[in-house]
Parts: sequence; structure tokens; C-alpha cells
Amino acid sequence: MNIPNMLTLMRVALIPIFILLYYLPFHWSYLAAAVVFTLASVTDWLDGYLARKWQQSTPFGAFLDPVADKLMVAVALVLLVQSHANFWVTAPAVVIIGREIVISALREWMAEMGARAQVAVSSLGKYKTAAQMVALIVLLANPAAPASAWVILGYVLLAVSAVLTLWSMVNYLSAAWPHLRPEGTETNDR
Repeated sequence: MNIPNMLTLMRVALIPIFILLYYLPFHWSYLAAAVVFTLASVTDWLDGYLARKWQQSTPFGAFLDPVADKLMVAVALVLLVQSHANFWVTAPAVVIIGREIVISALREWMAEMGARAQVAVSSLGKYKTAAQMVALIVLLANPAAPASAWVILGYVLLAVSAVLTLWSMVNYLSAAWPHLRPEGTETNDR
């Protein structure tokens, strides 16, 4: 167990604390939940940076890091969909969570084909993640009603991240398409 892996495990351990803080009936609970989410987002960057710098990348860390990221984002989106209950949060949440499922399955399948590098993380994915994290932090920190300028900003950033999410998914699928096309000599079992 190294420090980058401990940071990743800490991110997973923060999820129940994050949920609890979000639902506490105090005026500061949204801000506290947003702070915990921000801390988790920073540890996501930090664990990767330290693993590369200290050459402490491990198979366990390579597996758990994206799982921890996806769990934290999915939990945040579910909380926001429940509390905001509108199209401006629900539609992007469906796009973001749906894309994560599709790309995770695609990466697993491409790894089995020996072509995992063709669906590696791109710079577009990093921009998507940045817009998404800022949108989530802004929305988590502010109650849904009344819709303040911060909430509107959060909606706009979430919409931008959903567009970038779709764009990056199309790029990944395009890169993988030569491996996804049905072969004339193979039968389709599905």
C-alpha cells in the first residue's frame, strides 16, 4: 500500500461522508458537501501525480482510481438530480453516467482485443472532466431553490460538460470503430 493508493481509498471512504453532509438540515451542509467533493477531486489529481512522480503506479491503483472517480461523480449527480429535479440537471446526468458506462465497457473490450491504447484518456476528456467537476462543485455548494446566479452558472457548466462528454464519447467510438465493425467471416452471437 502506497500513498497514491491510500489517497484513492480515501476518496471512496469520503462518499458516505459526502452524502451525509449533503442531507444534513443545516444552512452550511451544501457548502460542506461541496468542500468534501472538492477535496476528493483534488486527491484524484494528486494521487495520479504522486504515482507518476514517485513511480508508484500499481495494478490496484490503476483499477481503483477510475472506479473511485466514477463513483464520486455518479453519487454527486444522483444527489443533484434528486434535489434539483429538473431537465437542466437530469439530462446532463443521464449523458454523463451513460457515457461512463459505454466507455468503461469499450475500454474493457478493447483491452481484451489488445487495443486498449486506442481508447486512452485524451485531452478532450480532461477538459470534460474539468468542466464537470467545476459544475458539480458549484451546484453542490448551492441549494436548488431559489435559482441563484451560481445555480444558473452550474447548469451552464453542466450542459457544457455534457456536450464535451458526448463529443469525447464519439471520438472514443470512432477510434474503436475499426475493431467494432462486424467481420464478414465471423458470426454474430448477439
